Amino acid sequence: MNNFQNISAMLRFHRRKAGLSQHELAKLAGVGKTVVFDLEKGKETVKLDTLKKIFLALNITMKFDSPIMQDYERETHK
Repeated sequence: MNNFQNISAMLRFHRRKAGLSQHELAKLAGVGKTVVFDLEKGKETVKLDTLKKIFLALNITMKFDSPIMQDYERETHK
């Protein structure tokens, strides 16, 4: 399973746990209902702003990770 499939499954899981239909989530996030359907089906072309709106509506935060993330954080948080 690639990372985008993980995101699709995670979004579907959070939406269902929140008791929201795809249409309700779309309305809450301020996006079109097909966006939620497409994301849950694994569509890989989506604007970051749209994804952020859906994450915000579901109270999901993003965390970035890489082998050198600690170096980045040290150098940018001086």
